[in-house]
Amino acid sequence: MLVTTLINVAMRLGRGYWAAIGLLVAIGIGVRSWGLGAAPLWLDEAYSAYAADKDWAFLWRIVPLYESHPPFYYSLLHLWVGVFGDGLIVLRLLGWASSLATLPVMALAAGEAGRWIGWGAADRRRLQLITVGLSCLSLALVEMAREARPYPLMILVFAGAILLLLQLARRVERGRPVASAAFAGYLLLLEALLWLHNLGPLYGVALTCALAIALLRRVTGRDWLWLTGGYGLVALAYLPGLAILRGQATTWVASTWLRFQFDGRFVGRLETLYAAPGWPGIASLVLAGFAAAALVRARNGPRLLASLAVLALLPVILAVILSLTVAPVFITRTMTPVAVPALLLLSIGAAAPGRYRWIGRGSAVLLATAMLVADVQGLQRGPMQDWYRTVDWLAARFRPGDAVYAYPNEGKLPLVYALRDKGLAYPIRAIPTDMPALEARHGWHPTGTRGVSSLPRGELRAIAREPATQAIPTIWLLRLGPTTFDRGDIFLLELRRGRYVVRHWQDGPIDIVGLRRLPATRKPSPNSP
Repeated sequence: MLVTTLINVAMRLGRGYWAAIGLLVAIGIGVRSWGLGAAPLWLDEAYSAYAADKDWAFLWRIVPLYESHPPFYYSLLHLWVGVFGDGLIVLRLLGWASSLATLPVMALAAGEAGRWIGWGAADRRRLQLITVGLSCLSLALVEMAREARPYPLMILVFAGAILLLLQLARRVERGRPVASAAFAGYLLLLEALLWLHNLGPLYGVALTCALAIALLRRVTGRDWLWLTGGYGLVALAYLPGLAILRGQATTWVASTWLRFQFDGRFVGRLETLYAAPGWPGIASLVLAGFAAAALVRARNGPRLLASLAVLALLPVILAVILSLTVAPVFITRTMTPVAVPALLLLSIGAAAPGRYRWIGRGSAVLLATAMLVADVQGLQRGPMQDWYRTVDWLAARFRPGDAVYAYPNEGKLPLVYALRDKGLAYPIRAIPTDMPALEARHGWHPTGTRGVSSLPRGELRAIAREPATQAIPTIWLLRLGPTTFDRGDIFLLELRRGRYVVRHWQDGPIDIVGLRRLPATRKPSPNSP
């Protein structure tokens, strides 16, 4: 097996070590790059592209009014597309590059961890190789690399913060002060993590607890002043983000479409984050046990074990508590940064020396193989929302004078980008208005965002009876999640007055109904809607 060969080569610690690293990274690049430009932007990615195309006033004044994320990531993407363009691949390249940059950061973090617990050079090199190998194949890291969303950048920032945390731990152990470039970098990454996502504070709490464990009983009074002052500056800079979070929370808590429960799907999500789906994930439990056994005997090992456990588990635990008590916030992709400390811990278990090290190495090979299989299966599943198929279906039936009505309005976003990629442009009316529909005062927000509204029947009837609507030969009603936004088919029924259904397309949440105007000589039957 390829992975087995690479690990065996690395054990010799000769020139083959770098060849093994290169081959593993090549595999990591391959699974991250495959199909990067083949799948259309799905809804959440279309949100990213839409915001990145706006000016700074929109990003920092309007986005906080409707988005469930701070505007920081969209600002970075705005700068990115300003330099490289806004094509499909370019939009995803920021996340792709962030995912690749995570690999050397993981290798450096593994080296720092090995030094902190007193491992020799050979053991550290082995640890770095295994860490890179598992990171290249991790399902959580690979899947996020192909999305134009903040998650791959969150993973990179979290990994960088962990690296600097380990450097601080070693620095303080040597009797040097906390105040340093490493501490300044740690604070900057902590701030960035808070601003990248509304769940960033969960990772901030985990980093703070892990730093406290790592520096426990090692810092002086002057160090405490630096720590307190640094965290005070981070908190002060995050106050606007906290205000945004508070402003969004009311609508989110009252209207979010998410539901959370402990079931088989929850277990599957944990397998995606920490290991691999199915029974091969048991190998991760074996590696975690080997890591714990090795660290409890090593110098500074218990503190490293506790720090990595907190970093890997605490964000998930806090998200579950919030989901059970306040509002559902646990989504697998928002939790993917926890894979970073988990991979470090599992790699320690695989690289640990000892009499039974062959069990750890074998478990690592099994886990890596299962990860690679899961990566390939993920690539074969196809896009989350296949808007290209939808456009092809629509293009075969769309005629001059027709129009698309998108209800809810957010459905217009991915459709527009898919049409653009296909070189097409159709008239599309978003209901009630283009994103964000903040002026829709009489509607409600089924998904927790103020920019997307369902309307009462009276307003939908008024839209259906407008002369401009009546004049359209065929209306192609795009309903993205009709059971959520058009419950009871209210808008569909209103548009059907004087029309009949000519075609119907459904692909997952994408639902399009073609409604053709009745000929003037044909009267609707008394029983028609």
